[in-house]
Amino acid sequence: MPDLPVMFLGAPGWLEILLILVVVLLLFGAKKLPEVMGSFGKGVKEFKKGVKDIGRELEADKESEDEKSDTPRPPEEEEKKREGEKQPDGEGS
Repeated sequence: MPDLPVMFLGAPGWLEILLILVVVLLLFGAKKLPEVMGSFGKGVKEFKKGVKDIGRELEADKESEDEKSDTPRPPEEEEKKREGEKQPDGEGS
């Protein structure tokens, strides 16, 4: 069997999950475990909220770019853009 990278090992099975839970229980104790899991849940919730917010911002930026591209540019801006593309990197201002 060829050597596969770690990312191809697959999802953990029930035995691995049970082992992880036992280690967490031993580390934090039964009294502290609900508090730790609550904090973990809040963290996951905040992460999901942040991802949704970033998605909304990207979508709004995309829509504003689409609106800007619908309006034609003045000829002066087109010339400046073309001149900027002609200049090699490191030259010009």
